[in-house]
Amino acid sequence: MKSLCLGPFLAASAPVSSRAFGSHLTRKCFHKPVHFHSRSVVFSSISCSATLSVSPEIEEKHIFDGEKANLLVRELRKSFDSGRTKSYDWRVSQLEAIIKMLEEREKDIIEALYKDLAKPQFEAFISEVSQAKSSCSEALKELKHWMKPEKVSTSITTFPSSAEIVPEPLGVVLVISTWNFPFLLSMDPVIGAISAGNTVVLKPSEIAPATSSLLATLTEQYLDNSAIRVVEGAVPETTALLEQKWDKILYTGSARVGRIVLAAAAKHLTPVILELGGKCPAVVESDVNLQVTARRIIAGKWACNSGQACISIDYIITRKEFAPKLISALKEELEQFFGKDPLESKDMSRIVSLNQFARLVKLLDEDKVSDKIVLGGQRDEKKLRISPTIILDVPEDALVMQDEIFGPILPIITVDNIEDCYSIIKSRPKPLAAYLFTNNEQLKKDYVDKISSGGMLINDAVIHVATNGLPFGGVEESGMGCYHGKFSFDSFSHRKSVLYRSFDADSSIRYPPYTPQKGKLLKALISGNIVQTILALLGWS
Repeated sequence: MKSLCLGPFLAASAPVSSRAFGSHLTRKCFHKPVHFHSRSVVFSSISCSATLSVSPEIEEKHIFDGEKANLLVRELRKSFDSGRTKSYDWRVSQLEAIIKMLEEREKDIIEALYKDLAKPQFEAFISEVSQAKSSCSEALKELKHWMKPEKVSTSITTFPSSAEIVPEPLGVVLVISTWNFPFLLSMDPVIGAISAGNTVVLKPSEIAPATSSLLATLTEQYLDNSAIRVVEGAVPETTALLEQKWDKILYTGSARVGRIVLAAAAKHLTPVILELGGKCPAVVESDVNLQVTARRIIAGKWACNSGQACISIDYIITRKEFAPKLISALKEELEQFFGKDPLESKDMSRIVSLNQFARLVKLLDEDKVSDKIVLGGQRDEKKLRISPTIILDVPEDALVMQDEIFGPILPIITVDNIEDCYSIIKSRPKPLAAYLFTNNEQLKKDYVDKISSGGMLINDAVIHVATNGLPFGGVEESGMGCYHGKFSFDSFSHRKSVLYRSFDADSSIRYPPYTPQKGKLLKALISGNIVQTILALLGWS
């Protein structure tokens, strides 16, 4: 990606096609203008026009480069080194502040999500605000238990002794968020990092500018700014942040950018959590409750941010003779949910940007795909909407079957035997989630045993991520590491091994000279054989 030269903009305002820095910046997008906070550095990839109207002095002041990133990290490390964030009271105070923020600013959060994605109020509350609140509430409830050292038994070789595992914060962590669930996927890992006692920098996605700006404002108003900061921006700002030494990085987004993050972290041997994605399959057997299955598929695809979710169903595999029944049920339930003209529905999110819209249209208009559309396919570029679309038995080499779709398009692949699903799924990289709909207990066991994925859900879709007791994370190309609930606390903590010994019973066996008698005694102790130990102590063979 090219960087943006500021020179031409210092003399006069000019349109920018892809990205722009801004202090007082107004973007005229497809709906209504979005006004960014004057503190924010904005560098967006959304295709729209921008007007820059600041003095050169102010603009230069707000450029976030490597030097300022380094200064920010030093400030946060100083706060961490003070020990303040390690205390139980500080962690609780910040978590309580987040709860307060969620309650007092719920309306603002939902409004920002609507500006960015036209996300329905109900969906925004359930999938973002409520989930963030649930994570925070669980952390507050369990934090004292999570922080408590774990006792570990010791062996006779260290007698007398005691041991424990002490969870300690890592230090200064970086969270790089994404645009499809821009509030939840920003706050959830931040909640985990705070719970573990770290200082945090959050980099929200510039592709969801209203939410990014709101996160910067709310963090400044509600949280401890000496320990928790937000940096807005895009490629230059993210690059400046990645050049720094962090104690952990969590990135949510594409595998392509995930590789960049991992390469940058490797230079400093920084551990990372990568939450990526992939083509998440759903296998549907013919023995299901058809109406319930259709409803849950819709909930896990089109009612899930219009398919713009890393865990949404990417494609379905079902029996050839069952496919017409499944398509008919999906069609009927889709009409019940979104009406006869889904492009006008207020209950489905829009596509995030013109670039993403064009990418999805290209998938549909490919020659080998366009004649395979059995439902939907309508689109409205002005409103950035594509109706729920089903395509049947597209060729394996079609673009729509190559990469994660991330939109309201659902391919259905038919097979003669449902067991053929295994070879189809295994021919692709391991997905972030895999789904199965069936009443066949043996099929359930086989699916769990044979399919490797970040997570798995039987007879539903998506909602497994709402279970805090389950880790959320990928495997191989769908990601590494995990978080959610206690797993968030653990991921942002170091489990430190501590052994305590007294000065009593200092056996000479460990010290030179290493006599045959000592060797026999040591072997007896290590083997755990009491009789041999006694004999060795008595000097008998």
